[in-house]
Amino acid sequence: MGVQGCGKSTVGLALAEARALRFLDGDDLHSEVARAKMASGHPLTDDDRLPWLTRIGETLAASLHQGDPLVVACSALKRSYRDLLRSFVPTLVFAELYGSQELIAERLTHRNHEYMPPTLLDSQFATLEPLAADEAGLRVDLIHTPDELVGLIHKGIAH
Repeated sequence: MGVQGCGKSTVGLALAEARALRFLDGDDLHSEVARAKMASGHPLTDDDRLPWLTRIGETLAASLHQGDPLVVACSALKRSYRDLLRSFVPTLVFAELYGSQELIAERLTHRNHEYMPPTLLDSQFATLEPLAADEAGLRVDLIHTPDELVGLIHKGIAH
């Protein structure tokens, strides 16, 4: 989890491969309406995000029920979003990739996303509620390389 440009997809895919799990980019479950709204430079509201988060939660639950757990890259910026996802999968564990807004803004200058313009970064940081100490998961600092992040997350969530 984390704001745009923090490396959720890169790290999530590498983590899934390290754990021999399937990977899903939560962005793939956004509606066309939500994608168009973001592409036009408008941040999503909680109401916009609810159907998307529900699709992610349902996908996670179905996958787990079928004995095929997966790693999902998803912003999950607010605690209420994470709580909704946990309502589908109570054992869900989050790994928050965090760094300064300046670092992530600089990374965004090297990235061309299909519908998430860099101008939405301010709204993402304004919405972000970092993973709390009482939430299952861990926070990992973007000072580390992607491989180091995967190692830290793998170690931090190993059962």
